[in-house]
Amino acid sequence: MTGHPLERPLWSCLTGPQARMARGGPLAWRLDPAFGPFAAAIDAGEEAQRALAALLEHDDDWMLVIERDPWPAPAGLREVETLRLVQMVRDAAPALAARPDAPPAALLGADDVPAMRALVAATEPGPWADSTHRFGDFFGIRDSGGDLVAMAGERFRPAAGLTELSGVCTAASARGQGLAARVIERVVDGMAARGETAFLHCRADNAGAIRLYRALGFTLSREMVATVLARG
Repeated sequence: MTGHPLERPLWSCLTGPQARMARGGPLAWRLDPAFGPFAAAIDAGEEAQRALAALLEHDDDWMLVIERDPWPAPAGLREVETLRLVQMVRDAAPALAARPDAPPAALLGADDVPAMRALVAATEPGPWADSTHRFGDFFGIRDSGGDLVAMAGERFRPAAGLTELSGVCTAASARGQGLAARVIERVVDGMAARGETAFLHCRADNAGAIRLYRALGFTLSREMVATVLARG
């Protein structure tokens, strides 16, 4: 395949830097379900579509494909949902830093996993599975009572020098305090220290999040579509 790795980020990840986490064959791959429901095929041809459909393991299994356009459902599968996304890349110094009074973000570890899962369940930032926290570094902020109220971390690596910002979420009780900006900055600073460029995917209708990402130095790269596929 040719082209920029962010044109087809999942295919780039599953056949490149994160191939060790993939299942499948040369025509279609899926991420180990312990890390998430993501999948990609080499193209939408009949043979590749059959290979993609075969990656579903049981009747309740499902997959999420992220491409420039809605992905056609292979024979035997159905389109459950499509979501319009924007892909953004941080290619400039931030125009606006996190509020100076925002508390520092701490690196999250194994002991924090239950709290991470609870925050994700309450805020629904996107697909999350048992091992999602193992993609890379996650940073979080706890409130005065010890509850995790903000978090962000790393996910896909489609090529050397490119890392996705993901899992950004803030508890409803802690919004408006600049916590999202603080955890995002901490994650992105870690990427920059390794010489990596941060990118992200965000729902196209989430105007507030897009505004925050722009303020933190992200610019629009391209529009994408997430297609959810299941049996039936």
